[in-house]
Amino acid sequence: MRSLFVRLFVLIGALSLGVGAFPQPNAATASSTRVAQMEEIDEFRIETWRWQSLMHKPRTPSSHRERSVHDEKYVRWIRDLWRARARTAEYQAEHPPHRGAWLCIHRYERNPTQGWRTRTGNGYYGGLQMDISFQRAYGPELLRRKGTADRWTAVEQMWVAERAHRSGRGFYPWPNTARYCGLI
Repeated sequence: MRSLFVRLFVLIGALSLGVGAFPQPNAATASSTRVAQMEEIDEFRIETWRWQSLMHKPRTPSSHRERSVHDEKYVRWIRDLWRARARTAEYQAEHPPHRGAWLCIHRYERNPTQGWRTRTGNGYYGGLQMDISFQRAYGPELLRRKGTADRWTAVEQMWVAERAHRSGRGFYPWPNTARYCGLI
């Protein structure tokens, strides 16, 4: 009987040591979760600001308060808030005010095999056929960062054209295709 108790005691001891070997939630795990949440907040904030910059909208202000507050619920709330802001900004950027007009102009301006990446060697670039002076005037940051308009996304090209439209030029930089589309 005594050997049974000894065996049982040894078994319980072994089990308790085995359970202790499994990782337990601790400060290090909580810290890595917090770091991951902070990185997500930063990524969503940067994405929001990138879309806002493309649309020439003011940046959503940020106090970066989540860095000094240690309430986990608050940090999650901030992360979800910036995620929603990033999604909203992306949706707005992908739907410029005159999107249908730009798509119509694109249909006539582009090279059918190259699409938005049109580069025919005639001094005009992209799916909306913008010359260098136009790109310098309405998309200097894109021209500096990415090169000519044939390297920009369709949305970026449309927003540069939208800037020209808002400046008072309307659809006149594309006189023939704008007429085909019924815009002038």
